[in-house]
Amino acid sequence: MDTEKLASVTAERRASNAERRASIVHDPDAGHLMNQEDHEKSKWQAIKSQPWAFAWCLFGVWLSLLVSFENQAAGIVIGIPQFRKDFGSFYEGNYVLPAKWQSAFSGAPVAATAIGALTAGQIADSIGRKKTVMAFLVVSWIGVTMEFISTTNELFFGGKFVNGFAVGTLAALGTTYVGEIAPLALRGLLTAVIALAYTVGPLCAALILNDTGTMENRWAYRAVFVSQYGFAAVASIAVFFMPESPWWLANKGKDEQALRSLRGLGYNKGDEDVKRLALIKLTLEQIKSETENATYLECFRRSNLRRTIISIAPLEIQALGGVIWVAGYSTYYIQLAGYSTAMSFKLFIALQVVSMFGNVCSWFLVDKVGRRNLTLWGVTILTVLLMVAGGLASAGSPGAIKAAIGLITVYGFFYNITIGATAYNLLVEVSTSRLRIKTIAIGLALQNLTYMMWSFVLPYLFNPDKANLGAKVTFIFGGISVLCIIYLWFYQVETANRSYAELDEMFAKRIPARKFKTYITDEQRMGQEVKRKSIGA
Repeated sequence: MDTEKLASVTAERRASNAERRASIVHDPDAGHLMNQEDHEKSKWQAIKSQPWAFAWCLFGVWLSLLVSFENQAAGIVIGIPQFRKDFGSFYEGNYVLPAKWQSAFSGAPVAATAIGALTAGQIADSIGRKKTVMAFLVVSWIGVTMEFISTTNELFFGGKFVNGFAVGTLAALGTTYVGEIAPLALRGLLTAVIALAYTVGPLCAALILNDTGTMENRWAYRAVFVSQYGFAAVASIAVFFMPESPWWLANKGKDEQALRSLRGLGYNKGDEDVKRLALIKLTLEQIKSETENATYLECFRRSNLRRTIISIAPLEIQALGGVIWVAGYSTYYIQLAGYSTAMSFKLFIALQVVSMFGNVCSWFLVDKVGRRNLTLWGVTILTVLLMVAGGLASAGSPGAIKAAIGLITVYGFFYNITIGATAYNLLVEVSTSRLRIKTIAIGLALQNLTYMMWSFVLPYLFNPDKANLGAKVTFIFGGISVLCIIYLWFYQVETANRSYAELDEMFAKRIPARKFKTYITDEQRMGQEVKRKSIGA
């Protein structure tokens, strides 16, 4: 009998605890309190309290690494003499890849990435982030295999297109996943680390080519493609253990699964999981009326259009500002300037190391200096560098050419410390919670379409058998960047240290861009009030 009473009491306690936890999930005050507590955590405290969330954010970054490596491989192989010999034709003493195939090889993955990104937004909102990642990792394996075995321009083109489609999807998913699971104190850091992937990928490719690029057989360039199997293998193993996004689950009304996901992300102390879910549901509910259908068209409704533009504009400024020329054509330009193939690869490695250092510096500045200031003044500095590099290239002397090459390296540093990092902060933070993956997909698609345009145009502007502008193309990028500076001055908002609930409120109230940094939201006031009451109780 005593055993039966004990079992009955235990069951009652469990039922009571379950009811209490369920009430917390639907309690707005619990969400306000969680928002306030997020603001009170330092970066180190957030890592210690949620190490698994931090670790899975790095997995999201790893998915971006697949993208950067594939995109870089498309451009850098043009600088390999054996690749030009196998896929090109003889012209004035050297093998040259025809401009149409240069454009196709560079443009195919970029165009496919745009299509893949838009596909990701629709599929991932239907079946979830995890299943979508699994599916497109399989597609990536197929694309890499086509690249590796190709001996004709047509098959190589097909491989680049298939893999570009896959990594475009993974780019949108990785960025979205980081934005959805990163603790507030770490969100600026971790979204900036996404940009690091776009320097690590090229560095890995450059290191491989430094060893193999001067070989006189197909392994001179095949080594780059086979190495992609290693990146894909790591992602393919880890994805089976990946927690589903609690934001997606909560948006689908799957609260119990969302709680399990939150516990898998490290929210397993006391009522951390239910309080976190309460904040997610509170944020989603606040914007429900403005994002009712969660379709791509919703991103362009009047209530969301401002957010969509501000979210994707920095990515587009990246594409318009000349980074594709620095990343994809600097090796070829260095060779045309008279340096050996081996030296061009070494200088490209130096560029990537400096770029990585710039990104690491951004980790300490994105929150302290702010997204707006880093973006605005960073683009200003880059514009000056582009104009000076163009002037040096126009001078044409050996010393001026060397100085222009040096400025390319300086460009890599300032790009990655500023808009190279902040564009991903803003892409994740400004987009509406219910439309986040679709807004990110639009941003990545538009950026890649712009890259595709440059991929087709640049060979005709740059190549010695065409317009032969060389580094003078930086005048074009510099002129466009001046217009970008004007836009940033008037429209760029500050999002550092703001929760999604606070950003939703400020956009709903149409707060002017320059007041975002200092505006005190109702969400902040309510969080502070609930905190005082909880301490008093």
